[in-house]
Parts: sequence; C-alpha cells; structure tokens
Amino acid sequence: MRHELTLLLVATQFLTRLPLPALTHFNPDWLHQSSRHFPAVGLLVGALSALIYWPAQLVFGPLPAAVLATAFSIYITGAFHEDGLADTCDGLGGGLTKERALTIMKDSRLGTFGTLGLVLALLLKIALLASLNPALAMTALVLAHGGSRLACISLITLLPYGGDVEHAKAKPMAQQLTPFQWGLASLWLLPPLWWFGPQLSDVQLLLAGLLAVATTAYMHRLLKRRLGGYTGDGLGATQQLAEIAIYAGLAAWL
Repeated sequence: MRHELTLLLVATQFLTRLPLPALTHFNPDWLHQSSRHFPAVGLLVGALSALIYWPAQLVFGPLPAAVLATAFSIYITGAFHEDGLADTCDGLGGGLTKERALTIMKDSRLGTFGTLGLVLALLLKIALLASLNPALAMTALVLAHGGSRLACISLITLLPYGGDVEHAKAKPMAQQLTPFQWGLASLWLLPPLWWFGPQLSDVQLLLAGLLAVATTAYMHRLLKRRLGGYTGDGLGATQQLAEIAIYAGLAAWL
C-alpha cells in the first residue's frame, strides 16, 4: 500500500503542478509504474476544477464558470496535455513522413495547425460545459478528466512507442503497459461512476462512453498509421479529444 501511495504521488507530480512533498529518493521505473494511477490524477484535476466551477456559476453564470474551470485545469496541469495536442496537430498536419512529423512535434514553436487545433478544442470544451446544468457540468468535469486519462493508458497498452526512445522526454513512459496494468488503472473510474451514475441516464453514460471509445480508437489508428505508435504529444492529444468526447456525450442527450 505504501508503494502504491508513492506511485500515486509520482503520477500527480508528473501530470500536475500541485505543491506536493518531494520524494527522498526516486526510482525512474516508478514513473512507468505510476501510469496506472493517471486516471486518479485526472479525477483529482476534475474535482478541483468542479470546485472552481460551482461558486463561479453562482456569481457569473455558466459560461464564465466554464471558462474559469477550464483555465484552472490548464493552470494546475501546466498545459501539459494542451501542449501535446498543439504539437500533434502541427506534426501530423505539416509532416508528410514520420521523421518530419516527429521533428515538427519537437519544435517548441506553435504553428498554424497547432493554433487552430488548440483554439477549437478550448472553444468546444467551454461551449459544451456551458450548455450543461451546474450539477451535470461538475459531474462532467470529474468523469471527463478521469476517463480521458484512461484513454491515454489504453494507447500505451495497445501501441508501441512511436518516437525515438533515446530522446524521449520521459524514457520510462516509452514502454508498453500490460492489460493487467490497464485493468488496475480502469478501477479508478468505478467509484465516480458508482457515485455519479444515479444522476445520469443510461443513454447519457452509454453515449459518453461510446464517443470516448470511438475517439480513442481513432487516435489509435491515426498514431499507428502516421507514427508507428504513441508519443507523449500523441497521448496529450488523445486526452484532450477524449475529454471533449465525454462532454459531448453528456451534453448531446439534453
């Protein structure tokens, strides 16, 4: 149990900028092992964002609240996944070959494809959240942030690493996960589904789940065809699109 708590701390430090106690010693392999707790970190990010959304919608209304909650989630994650989405759009949009795409994705400058992808993603997230009633918007924040991190774990399980392992920003993450590790990660979604499930209709849950799975399957096919596997930026893009898909599933039923 103590080791799992350490791995949860490592996962939170890797995916967020939350102030946490430093580890007295660190094993690089812990980063790979901590990936099974990525959905838990997503749930935490979603819950904190929901705490921002609730008072904001009481004071300003649903649209400003959606903007503030989205901005807060970006702040506490350091735009980690948004950066991956922008780099992926630039790389796959401007690179005709795998090598060229990976070179573009490593470039810190933001291009046309990345700018458009990032702006459209933010607009979609804010618009969909603002279309929900306050209680459902808070539920959506928690479920979407948690579920979208599981989408990333799915790609790490199903695909090999598509970039140059030696130049990977986080080498321990350039390793495939086992189905057992994926199963452990998925367990994190059971408590929120049990808690929020009665507030949602079966159609809402089904539609949100189907859209998230479809988005993950699309990214699996795209990354496999264009890059031969996943990359860190590709995982960030997957998280962003899966988050939007879950919002869309919950909003479409209304």
